[in-house]
Amino acid sequence: MKNTPFTKFHEEAGARMVPFAGYNMPVEYTGINDEHIAVRKKVGVFDVSHMGEFWVTGPSAMDFIQYITSNDVTVLSDGKVQYSCFPNGKGGIVDDLLVYRFNAEKYLLVVNAANIEKDWNWCVKNSSRFGIVPGRDLINASNETAQLAIQGPLALKAMQKLTSVPVEDMEYYTFKVIEFAGIKDVIFSTSGYTGAGGCEIYIKNEDGPALWKSVFEAGDEFGIRPIGLGARDTLRLEMGFCLYGNDITDDTSPIEAGLGWITKFTDSKDFIDKTFLMKQKEEGVERRLKGFIMIDRGIPRQHYEIVNVEGEIIGEVTSGTMSPMMKQGIGMAYLTKGYWKPDCEIFIRIRSKELKARVVNLPFYSKP
Repeated sequence: MKNTPFTKFHEEAGARMVPFAGYNMPVEYTGINDEHIAVRKKVGVFDVSHMGEFWVTGPSAMDFIQYITSNDVTVLSDGKVQYSCFPNGKGGIVDDLLVYRFNAEKYLLVVNAANIEKDWNWCVKNSSRFGIVPGRDLINASNETAQLAIQGPLALKAMQKLTSVPVEDMEYYTFKVIEFAGIKDVIFSTSGYTGAGGCEIYIKNEDGPALWKSVFEAGDEFGIRPIGLGARDTLRLEMGFCLYGNDITDDTSPIEAGLGWITKFTDSKDFIDKTFLMKQKEEGVERRLKGFIMIDRGIPRQHYEIVNVEGEIIGEVTSGTMSPMMKQGIGMAYLTKGYWKPDCEIFIRIRSKELKARVVNLPFYSKP
């Protein structure tokens, strides 16, 4: 089991630690609901050092990424971040990821922790046709890179104290390489998985302890808190963000998952599964990932069956929870055609009972 540069701080803070993606990670400190609300209202810090980072460099870098990802990399300018996915050649998804453009010949791919080896092998498999050489043009920096996500409405205000470079007014999904908390060459990105605003900060492992201490000192006056993986999951679900392994998998297409907005069919872009996915977009699909809110009291969980009023199975829950902000059961599910419209009545089978729910547009939660 691997530790991150911040493990000792989690243990000192009394976190409940669990194995996750090969790492010893904090799932909660004071309680998931308590931590969730802290992020929505103030500022919280997530250790996301288990995530994967691949550098892609050289004159063929853009063409390579354009081919293996679904989104259009050509629209990126220096300092921009893009959400995308790796189509798997069989109509499904290898993983979802972030693409960072540093310049025309330098990119950073940030992938999910549980998929690092799988994603690396996929990138290597598809690299040779572009002259991309693993170890030279394609580098797996996951083990050398640490990352903190500082999230919440007060996050950027607190972090501004640690740099002379303006960061409070940075646009969403942009980044800068700056000196931060006395550490040089920090990647400071206004991205995140909570929908609460804030940033994600990439550093070398050896700079981790110094960064942690500085971040918490700067955020003290704003009520900063360490946050575990439990609240990370409830926060992303309130926003309707997909989780790989739940809402998207090797057997779900980006079109089925409602990710058509990151699947670009421009004439200049040739990418894996383009023909198949274009056909799905034009002809339609038999199931779609949709959000729903419980009407009856109950908490939906992954794999719960969904039925119509006649009791016929029409879908399956992929993610579900009790929303800490809404005090209501929420979830996402793949539903068969005919049950996609907002306010459509569906029923979730929970402990042999069929509890009423209704389909809604995402996100579930909007900032007041």
